[in-house]
Amino acid sequence: MVPPDEASKRLEGKYTAMFVCWFLGNGCLFSWNSMLTIEDYYVYLFPNYHPSRVLTLVYQPFALGALAILAYHEAKINTRRRNLFGYILFFLSSLAILVLDLATSGKGGLGTFVGICIISGVFGVADANVQGGMVGDLSYMRPEFIQSYAAGLAASGVITSALRLITKAAFENSQGGLRKGAILFFAISSFFEFLCVLLYAYVFPKLPVVKYYRSKAASEGSKTVASDLAAGGIQALPETDDVESKNQERLSNKELLLQNIDYAIDMFLIYALTLSIFPGFLSEDTGKHSLGSWYALVLISIYNVWDLIGRYIPLIKPLKLESRKALTTVIISRVLLVPAFYFTSKYGDQGWMIMLTSILGLSNGYLTVCVLTSAPKGYKGPEQNALGNLLVLFLLGGIFAGVTLDWLWLIGKGW
Repeated sequence: MVPPDEASKRLEGKYTAMFVCWFLGNGCLFSWNSMLTIEDYYVYLFPNYHPSRVLTLVYQPFALGALAILAYHEAKINTRRRNLFGYILFFLSSLAILVLDLATSGKGGLGTFVGICIISGVFGVADANVQGGMVGDLSYMRPEFIQSYAAGLAASGVITSALRLITKAAFENSQGGLRKGAILFFAISSFFEFLCVLLYAYVFPKLPVVKYYRSKAASEGSKTVASDLAAGGIQALPETDDVESKNQERLSNKELLLQNIDYAIDMFLIYALTLSIFPGFLSEDTGKHSLGSWYALVLISIYNVWDLIGRYIPLIKPLKLESRKALTTVIISRVLLVPAFYFTSKYGDQGWMIMLTSILGLSNGYLTVCVLTSAPKGYKGPEQNALGNLLVLFLLGGIFAGVTLDWLWLIGKGW
């Protein structure tokens, strides 16, 4: 039996923690989504450089390389410093894009494009710190926290798309309207990232439910939570004797990966498929339609909304897919979306394209949460943290593969 005061600690501040997780998830992708969403501004500034594909291709190796190093050394890395470093980096690079645009007075050219590419790489490093660190950190807490964090990741896409549609409508006919919208975007983005730094540094570690799970992880041998506990007003636990340290032995990363290789491949496949279609194909290869310059924006917004809805469906217990075989089967069957998109872009009308984009978003969000919440069950805190990092590594690997495959759509287009 769990003592009543411990049971209440487990739940005290749960909803505040869920909101903070949602907000932090949002912050993890807000800057990057802002950059993707003002794509039409960059296409106008740099018409010859394929910015929608190049920026993503620059971002990914940095994110993947940095996360591979961080996941390998995960057991020794101070999670608090890692996450704060990531959010501060997001804040500074969002500010840098704003400064770069103001300093060059919104002029294109190779120098400016290289500057934006460098900032895109910095976003990648920040993402590796934050996304791996946060998913690892939340993996040993409640499944609702990971779900909220994953929903926040998707919500950043919805919020940035909505803001983009509003700024496009507001500034469309004014002189330099695209640029005004882009500047407004990065001002909001910088402010948002600054809020994330404050929330993670001062609010999240003091919530009783978070302190409870971090203390539990520390008692199971986690070395990464000491400064998080200190920030919450709890001193690190004393050194344990030999018998207890035997109980604290954990599986190595290799053993964890072998036991969960299906989940890791699932994560890779979900994102490889999604990113081979979104956003490059949707923003460049959908032909000419009655919606004109609004078409790509509308498709990207629809994808983001359905991705967000998909991440809330697993909260309804009967609708959550937990069978490992069923998850893998559904994920592999999404490959059928590739020919479906190809033929729809050639022969279908925009109604079919909108429906397919909705299915792509819904399945992406739903399957991500199912995998991330099912995989850590049954492991100790330090193992759950390591597994969370490994799953995000495969997720980023999938994104990188998808972004690379996305270039195949250009074959036969004379580029």
